[in-house]
Amino acid sequence: MSVHPDTHTREAESPLRLLADQAFSRAAGAPLVAGNRVRLLRDAGENYPAWLDAINSAKRHVHFESYIIHEDREGHRFADALIAKAREGVHVRVLYDWLGAVGKTSRRFWQRLREAGVEVRCFNPPSLASPFGWITRDHRKMLTVDGEVGFVTGLCVGEMWVGNRAQGREPWRDTGVEIRGVAVADLEAAFTRIWKETGEALPADAVSDRDALASAGDVSLRVIAGEPSTGGLYRLDKLIAVGARARLWLTDAYFVGTTSYVQALVAAARDGVDVRLLVPGSSDIPLVRAVSRAGYRPLLEGGVRVFEWNGSMLHAKTAVADGHWARVGSTNLNLASWMTNWELDVAIEDDGFAREMEEMYLQDLEHSTEIILNERKRVLLSGYPERRIRSAQVKIGEGSAGRVVAGTVGVGNAIGAAITNHRTLGAAEAKVMASGGVLLLVAAVVGILFPRVITVPLSLIGVWVAVALLVRAYRLHVEARLRTATQPEQVSAERTTAHK
Repeated sequence: MSVHPDTHTREAESPLRLLADQAFSRAAGAPLVAGNRVRLLRDAGENYPAWLDAINSAKRHVHFESYIIHEDREGHRFADALIAKAREGVHVRVLYDWLGAVGKTSRRFWQRLREAGVEVRCFNPPSLASPFGWITRDHRKMLTVDGEVGFVTGLCVGEMWVGNRAQGREPWRDTGVEIRGVAVADLEAAFTRIWKETGEALPADAVSDRDALASAGDVSLRVIAGEPSTGGLYRLDKLIAVGARARLWLTDAYFVGTTSYVQALVAAARDGVDVRLLVPGSSDIPLVRAVSRAGYRPLLEGGVRVFEWNGSMLHAKTAVADGHWARVGSTNLNLASWMTNWELDVAIEDDGFAREMEEMYLQDLEHSTEIILNERKRVLLSGYPERRIRSAQVKIGEGSAGRVVAGTVGVGNAIGAAITNHRTLGAAEAKVMASGGVLLLVAAVVGILFPRVITVPLSLIGVWVAVALLVRAYRLHVEARLRTATQPEQVSAERTTAHK
C-alpha cells in the first residue's frame, strides 16, 4: 500500500504493488476495477437527495436494496418516488430484510408499492424448514439506476437519519458514496446474486456487462459483496491493518473486534502506525455499547487511540489508510457483519478520495472525546480523570439485529474469559460479566423452581430442529433420486451424439 501520493505513481507497476493488488483481490474476492468517478456523501442531507435525483432520472430500471425502510415521512418520500417511476413503465425492484422491517414497516406499506407495479421482495422471512435461518440477514444498503449510477452506504431510510432539530433530535451520523462508471456493473451483479436468493432471477437485460460500460473517471475500486461464511472483507480488513505504514483511521457503529483483528490493530500501532478508532458515545443497543467498551483496554494498552462520538448515533462504517485506500459500506467490525450477513462495501484506491475521507475524519474527531487509560489502567474520558464513562441512550431498536448477535458473542467471550482465565480482564468488563452472571443466575433459579419453563421450550425447539432436519434430508434424497433417474438418459444422449 502506498503511503505518499508521489510514490504511488512510481510504485504502480512495481512487482511489490502487483503483489499487493493480487493479495487484496484474493482476500476480498473482488477485482480492482478502473474507470470510475466517486463522490463522497455525508449524512442523509447529501445521500437522500442524490438517491432521489437518481430515481427520478431513471429510464429503464431501479434496483433498491435496504435493510430497513421505515414507514415514516422519509420512507413515504422514497415510496412515492419509486411508485411514480413504476407507473411510468420503469422496472422498479425493491429488496428489504424481513427482520429489519419488523416493527418498522407494515404490510400496507409494501402492498401500496406492489399495487403500483413495484416488484417487492422480502429477504429471509421465517421458515419452518430453517429454525435458525433468521440469523442471516440482508444488511446491505445500495441503489443502482439504469447501469449508470450506483450508491453504497451505511444509511437505511428513516427520519432518525434526518433528525428533527425542532424536537431536539439531531440526525444520525453516517456516510455513503456515489459511483459512476464501470464498477456499477459489479453493484448490479451483487444485487442480481441476492435477488435470485429470494425468487426468480433477474432478466438478462436488467444486468449491465462490465465490458460494455464506458469509463467515467480515473478512480479504481473494488465492490466487496459479502455473503455468509465467506469472510472476504474480514480477510481484507486484517490485510489492510497488516499493510498500513503510516495511518489507519476507522469508524464503526458496533465494534466488537475479534481477538485476531484486535491483535492486528495493536501490532500496527506498536509498529508506529497511527491507528484510531471512532465509535458511538451513545448507541441504540446498550448491550453492544457495553461490549464495545469492554474491548477498549487491550486497544489502548497497545497504542490504538479510541474516540467516542459526542451527539446522536454514529452509524457510519468507514476506514481510510495511508492517504490512498478507503472503505465505505454496510459492514461493521464484528462477526455478525463479517461472517453471517449479506453486506456490501466499496474499497477505493485513490489519493484524492482518501484525502477527503481523512479530512472528514478529522472533522468528526472535533466532535468526539478521546478515551484514555489513567495511571491505574482505568478506562476514562480524556479531561475527566475521575469521571466514569457515561452517555445518554438513544431509542432502542432502530438498527440492525445483527449487532445483537455480535453483542451476544462479545458477552460470551467476556464470560468465557472469566471462567477459563485465558486472558486478563479489567474493570471495563465488569459490567458485561455482572450482566451475564445475573442472567445465568436467574435462568438457573427459574430452572430449579419451575423446570417446565426451561424444559418445554427447549423440547419444542428440539422437535422443530429435528423435523426441519428430516424434511431437508428427505428433499435431498428426492433430488438425488431425480438426478440418478435422469443420468441414464443424459448418458445415452451423449453416446448417440458421439456416435453420430
